Amino acid sequence: MFLIQIVNIIFCITCGYSENHHHCVQTKSTDESCDALKTTEPSMALVPYNPNNDVLAVFNKPERVFRFVEKELKIPQDWNNLGVAAVVWDAAIVLCEYLETGNVVLEHKKVIELGAGSGLVGIVATLLGAQTIITDQEKALPYLTKAVRNNLPDNFKDKYKVQALDWRGDLETYTETFDVILGADIIYIEDTFPDLLRTIIHLSNKDTLVYISCRIRYTRDSNFLKMLSEIFDLKKVHVDRQRDITIYKGKKKIHSTQK
Repeated sequence: MFLIQIVNIIFCITCGYSENHHHCVQTKSTDESCDALKTTEPSMALVPYNPNNDVLAVFNKPERVFRFVEKELKIPQDWNNLGVAAVVWDAAIVLCEYLETGNVVLEHKKVIELGAGSGLVGIVATLLGAQTIITDQEKALPYLTKAVRNNLPDNFKDKYKVQALDWRGDLETYTETFDVILGADIIYIEDTFPDLLRTIIHLSNKDTLVYISCRIRYTRDSNFLKMLSEIFDLKKVHVDRQRDITIYKGKKKIHSTQK
């Protein structure tokens, strides 16, 4: 399905997202605590699809170039064929910036990225010294694998794997837990929330650190954070107000019966 060829597509002028042919932006609370994740139903800022709009234009670029860990990274994009899975979202960029500052110890750590999309976060984590598993659904793997391989030098071949991981599927093939779990812009489809939570719980132990980078677009997005906070001590560790992205850090609660 070629989303940009549909004349009647409607998308949000602020965030440029096209899930279900529209998206929205929510006015967020300035309260930095995660004790009460409260939002109101967002107001919509919808405009007719315009191929010349600057917001959507960034997704039509066949390639975006970034510089992280003193390396130029060229990330291909394939919005026409793969849609949201094959473009670079602000949440990924902000999380990479956060990782690069050294806020998360990644050297020699076992790291998994969920819903990797373009693979940018997993690539940066690997360059920062992590032993990384970069995951997405099976249908996204050819694109993801190419993006990762083209941006990691040959001497990193033993430092990463690109693997399929369907949150709705059998998780028993993942028999180990991880030191760090990373996710950028993965909490936008409500139907996936229970499975995503199940996946995070399955892949984590009492010492695992979970980092979720996201833009809260709907009340339901905050509801996932509430679900997560029932099992994990969750707090905001970084807010990029210009791009409206927040990074949350979680660690399993001491009294949790999970792993």
